[in-house]
Amino acid sequence: MEKEENQNKTSTEQNQDTVNETKKSEKNLAEENKQETEQETKEEIKELTPEEKIIELEDKVTRTFAEMENQRRRFEKEKEDAFEYGGYSFAKEALNLIDNLERSKQILKNDEDLKNSVALKKTLEHFEIINKDMISTLSKNEIKAIESIGKKLDPNLHQAMMEIENDDKEPGTIIQEIQKGFMMKDRLLRPALVGVSKKTEKKDQKSEENKEKKESK
Repeated sequence: MEKEENQNKTSTEQNQDTVNETKKSEKNLAEENKQETEQETKEEIKELTPEEKIIELEDKVTRTFAEMENQRRRFEKEKEDAFEYGGYSFAKEALNLIDNLERSKQILKNDEDLKNSVALKKTLEHFEIINKDMISTLSKNEIKAIESIGKKLDPNLHQAMMEIENDDKEPGTIIQEIQKGFMMKDRLLRPALVGVSKKTEKKDQKSEENKEKKESK
């Protein structure tokens, strides 16, 4: 029994020694890391001369002022855009009124029961007055229709919806306007939907193309 107690005591002492050694090692390691960090900090401090510190501070101040200037310019640009184009979305929606008015005119013109009637003539006259007033109101707010008919197709202003054979015009010339386009100052509200001219295809050429298509099938 006494022997077992001695063995247990010896084992406990050994475990305690191991724990103490581990703690000591950890303490030594932490102390070494601390010393290394302090040494590196001292070396970094020693590396910078007063002149270098001044240069570093000047660089930081310069970059800070540059960032502040960029932010100021962005703010000014956003403020200008808000003032200049604040009604952009509203103006774009307002164009639907002009489109609906034009569609209504076409529907009335194509109505067989109303053709050549006095009522139709008066109604169309009123529609024309309303349309001119709307265009005038938009124009006062620097919203203007894009010129299309007779112009060369400009992808920045026009969107070609179809090609129409016409030998009297240069290919790519706009000869039909499906829907008016509008600009708000220098910004596109919507492109004009147009039809452009193309050269008439000869019958012999068409026949040859159809023949090639059939052979390829």
